[in-house]
Amino acid sequence: MSAKIKKNKLEIEYTYDFELLGVRTSLKGYKLAWHLNKILKTNFVKQDDLVVHFKKGLIGSHDHYAYRTPLNELHLFRNRPADSENAIPELVPEFPHFDFILMTQSEESLSGNRLQEYLRGIPSIELVTLIPLTSLKSKDNFIF
Repeated sequence: MSAKIKKNKLEIEYTYDFELLGVRTSLKGYKLAWHLNKILKTNFVKQDDLVVHFKKGLIGSHDHYAYRTPLNELHLFRNRPADSENAIPELVPEFPHFDFILMTQSEESLSGNRLQEYLRGIPSIELVTLIPLTSLKSKDNFIF
């Protein structure tokens, strides 16, 4: 007689309490962070790269700048990985035309719409738009 072993599967339901903004610009990350610091009166600081493990064993390393207060958390990521010569996908592969992704978690009134207005004031930014999370498959890349 063989005994049947019942396998349990752990399912985790995440709450996505952040907004994502896609930014198209020719600026380098440090220069965009400088502009954000100036216009938002923040202090974005370079962090260790965000390392994402994609399917097929691919690993992407993305530039990461962060600003944190007790009520706000802002993260700026380069959408394309540092090693873009290989077939490593973007951080948000559904929107490859964005150069940077700005992630906001705020308990203050610093909403994505207000941020868009501020960012549009930076001359080197060509496009800023809110990325809808409902249909975004890659939103798990922002759980860290």
